[in-house]
Amino acid sequence: MKIVRTDSNLQTPDLDAALRALGHDLHLLPDGVAEQELIATLHDAELLLMCYTPITRRVIEAAPGLHGIVKYGVGIDAIDIPAARAHGITVVNIPEYAEETVAEGAFALMIALAKKLTALNRQMNTHGWAWPEAPWLGSDIAGKTVGIIGLGRIGHSMARMAGQGFRAKVIAYSPHTSEADMQAAGVEKCENLSDLLVQSDFVSIHCVLNDETRHLLGEAELRLMKPSAFLINVSRGAIVDEAALCRAIEEKWIAGAGIDVFSREPLNRDDHPMRALYAHENVILMPHLTFYTHEAMQRLEHETLERCIELLEGRDVLIKSADPRLRAQSKGVIFNSP
Repeated sequence: MKIVRTDSNLQTPDLDAALRALGHDLHLLPDGVAEQELIATLHDAELLLMCYTPITRRVIEAAPGLHGIVKYGVGIDAIDIPAARAHGITVVNIPEYAEETVAEGAFALMIALAKKLTALNRQMNTHGWAWPEAPWLGSDIAGKTVGIIGLGRIGHSMARMAGQGFRAKVIAYSPHTSEADMQAAGVEKCENLSDLLVQSDFVSIHCVLNDETRHLLGEAELRLMKPSAFLINVSRGAIVDEAALCRAIEEKWIAGAGIDVFSREPLNRDDHPMRALYAHENVILMPHLTFYTHEAMQRLEHETLERCIELLEGRDVLIKSADPRLRAQSKGVIFNSP
């Protein structure tokens, strides 16, 4: 069968080799492939593997033989799910491969911000030493309040690290998570986002991007945060109004931010709307790589291959995600417990 994998800059050598060893015709397309080129390559394909490339209605309608889309990753916001369902195309993601990994990345950003590691490293590289003076005064995490937006798999891991690991108070805004589930995780439930924002010393975003969460944090929300608080986003850039975030940093509404995700990727110093953040030592910019470890990539390739084989052999596809957009599928799928 013909298989197309987009975003080939993210290398998956074991997955690619396994699909070819099974006799399939695998076509690789790079990050940022033009829609027309994707359409031309996909027109006679039966399976699409994608990570970041937008899979629009136009793309889906131009691929009459397509019967499966595998997101080798978690977020499915780049896929026109209604269009896929209308054309009988099964959509599946890989939601569990990096839940600990991404939480570790978010926690690393939190530690680095609290301890001013970026500024100290730059000082050491430039001047060779830093004396214990006010510019280098950091913060403890123990005893502080960590606010988590979205208490899913990654959010749960982050809560455990902060609460059990560092003795922080953990609160969460997660409308679809019960208070009982939060209590079992040692987390205090906030009924509204504003309550979380005004209390938190660190705010860490772990919700999915959908119509409800797009620009969930805008200017009004960022202004509710403490001037001493830090924002961490390892989820999706568009959950935050990024123009408002740039103003929040420039005008010191908040103490700083650790950002791994952007609405427009890649980030660049020339014409990106968030390029001003490069100049701030209280901002840590990551290239959307908190997921990228040896262990996580092994899990991702292994499970992506499993889902591909199910689709290629015409078997029911295992949906592990609790996302209602995927759980709404009714044909050719089976579900594990959410």
